[in-house]
Amino acid sequence: MIFNWFKIFVYHLKQNKLFSFLNVLGLSIGVAGVIFAILYWNNENAYDQWNPEKENVYQSLNKIGTTGDTWATNSIPFGETCKATIPEIETISFFNNWYNEAPIKYQNQKVMDKKITVSDNGFFDVFPFPIIKGAKTNILKEKNSVALSEEAAKLLFKDENPIGKSINYNSKFYIVKSVYRLIRPSSIEPNYVFGDVKREQDQNSWGNFNYAMMIKIKKSADAAAVLKKMQNVDFVNRTLKDAKENGQTAEEYIKENGQTTVIIDQLKTARLYGTKSSGGRNFPEGRGNLQLLYIMVGLSILILALSLVNYINLATASAIKRAKEVGVRKIVGATKKQIIAQFIFETAIIVILAIIFALAIVELSIPYYNNFLKKNLTMNGGEFYLQLIFIFGLVIVLAGIFPAIYISNFETLKVLKGNFSRSKSGIWIRNSMLIFQFGIAAFFIIGALIVNSQVNYMMNKDLGFSGDQIIRIPYNLTDFRTKTAKYQVAKQEIGKIAGVKGVTTFAGSFGNSTNSSSGFTHNSVFVQPRNVEMDFGFLEMMKIKIVQGRDLSPKFASDTIDNWLINETLAKKLNLKNPINTIITSGWGNEKGNMKFKIVGVVKDFHITGLQDKVPPMVFINLKTLKWNNFDNIYVKVSPNNLSETLAGLKAYWEKNVNPDYPFDYEFVNKGFAKTYQEQVKQKDLFFILNLVVIIIAIFGLFALASFSMERRLKEIAIRKTLGAETDILLKELSKQYIIFCFMGFAVGIVPAYILLQKWLEDFAFRINISVIPFSIALVSLLVLTLLIVLAKAYQVTKIDVLKYLKYE
Repeated sequence: MIFNWFKIFVYHLKQNKLFSFLNVLGLSIGVAGVIFAILYWNNENAYDQWNPEKENVYQSLNKIGTTGDTWATNSIPFGETCKATIPEIETISFFNNWYNEAPIKYQNQKVMDKKITVSDNGFFDVFPFPIIKGAKTNILKEKNSVALSEEAAKLLFKDENPIGKSINYNSKFYIVKSVYRLIRPSSIEPNYVFGDVKREQDQNSWGNFNYAMMIKIKKSADAAAVLKKMQNVDFVNRTLKDAKENGQTAEEYIKENGQTTVIIDQLKTARLYGTKSSGGRNFPEGRGNLQLLYIMVGLSILILALSLVNYINLATASAIKRAKEVGVRKIVGATKKQIIAQFIFETAIIVILAIIFALAIVELSIPYYNNFLKKNLTMNGGEFYLQLIFIFGLVIVLAGIFPAIYISNFETLKVLKGNFSRSKSGIWIRNSMLIFQFGIAAFFIIGALIVNSQVNYMMNKDLGFSGDQIIRIPYNLTDFRTKTAKYQVAKQEIGKIAGVKGVTTFAGSFGNSTNSSSGFTHNSVFVQPRNVEMDFGFLEMMKIKIVQGRDLSPKFASDTIDNWLINETLAKKLNLKNPINTIITSGWGNEKGNMKFKIVGVVKDFHITGLQDKVPPMVFINLKTLKWNNFDNIYVKVSPNNLSETLAGLKAYWEKNVNPDYPFDYEFVNKGFAKTYQEQVKQKDLFFILNLVVIIIAIFGLFALASFSMERRLKEIAIRKTLGAETDILLKELSKQYIIFCFMGFAVGIVPAYILLQKWLEDFAFRINISVIPFSIALVSLLVLTLLIVLAKAYQVTKIDVLKYLKYE
């Protein structure tokens, strides 16, 4: 019986080559989209799942005061007090939540590594990578200890045993205690972990939020109770203490300054679903892009639904060609269940072909997909194969059941008499599905247009600064005592290189904000501005405007002592109508304690972070004002003429005099800032690609359905032509129903498109307003596409041979 079904399937496949091909191709595109989404979903949800402590380990974050910013950093005394006073906490670990890039030296060997972190002895308790050589416990107990990954050990030591060997990092020597095996994907995947994270000046400072912190709680402990105790530690040791020093009650202090709120995120879900820090950097491997993940999954499901609707439409529309076959089979004794089983069998074969084609599409496209996502996804693993089997079953059920039942319900006598062609059965279902297809197409077109408009707005918006021909060069000096002095020497020498038009620096980078922030209260208003420690000439070189007062200048001695600038946002937050010469007291956390600064100028607001964020309040102070500085880039304005020679001169000087151990590296400021909206550019590209896919599938369905529909009306068209109907009247008559379906589908698609895209735009502090233009373009595009396909087919059927269809009447 199955062999007989297979022969019938092959026969109809040969009889309907084009529509069979469209069926398989449409389904394969839909299935490929789902496979792509599954691969991304599996990878994003796999982070840290290898970790046996993932349910007991939590990341500690802080929501700061009245500003509402969330920092993925903590102070040392806060963590140590929590460990000492909360018995449910087994371990705490401080570490850098970013990677350092630096040369590692061993004897005559030197390797440049980009995944270096610094931590304390608790690191391997919260990230228990398997230890394959050396000490199993207390690995980083001594500050001069280091553990390295298996790959790093092979690269640096070759076949030599690294345990006990001394390596050099940042001009210090460290003893290799252990070698571990990295398990990926993980929120942190360091090649080197150095045990020297805690700085002396931070040991007793509750206000220095400089360290990422993980806590490991006992398995029987209640995380909510632990969080409550941690919040109480912060309240008692910071809020109550600061209120007492200011002569206030706790309520008065909180009302004026706000209160820091401790947050903990479970490691199991922290990377993808956890609280986002103000810098967006909770872990060295970055945060998961939950929005893009949801977009990809949602759109892939829509495309699969479109493919299934397309298949069902084609299957039910072509049923007329199988009607007499079904009637004859019923006459000779075939049951309804057997007919249903036969058509599900045929669907299963088509789905198998579609999945094979889909896997081929994914295999060919996955290098581009990985490049798009910056991932290394592969089609393997038991979980993936189970998901593939599930897709296979789901598609068979959704695509096969309805057409099989529909066909099996043909009335035997009616179809054998040849009256089936005049039956209206099933037409309303196909029309409903066609409307649904138009709705999905409208959604994608509108989405692509709005996302494209937002990205173009971000790329073309005035940022308040100009990074034209300005390059950022990493300045990798860690000795704060000599850092500023060496910079001043380098500045003078770099300025002499041909093609260099200016040299300056500040403690931060465009697109990533500044390297520090300090809170203060003025006129009962608490603010937490970003600190811009800058060299003279920084604002001028970046073409950042002064709207009131003046810039800091070497002409005024006080500009390196107690003068500063603020930006417009900070002036508004402090309600300063005439801010010039206003005295503000601020604590910078250095040996000077609280310092009084005079405002000498107001800087026009500019975007130091991406357009997703509001312009933060900012203060500007000269490098010489403080005894310490944390700038880590030098900014050089270069002439566009003979740029290669200028860069060669910079490289030669840099590698000889500034950072001999580091390769010369640079990035144009504009290019660096463009990274702030690279995720949105990805989403724009994604919508564009999927838009093409949706339109192609919609064309398949519309063409096939229009073909079947018009072929059923060939005798009617022949009669109309005999009675004198003109071609243009026939074209109008044949196409008008599709125009109506197009309008109905558009009406279905615009509501979810508006709601979801309005929600998407809410993530941007600076965004476009949704206008009627993208909706109008989408409607016109759908109408033009529909008319082109339908009229082309309609014109073809109006050229039929009238006698061929009337000679038996």
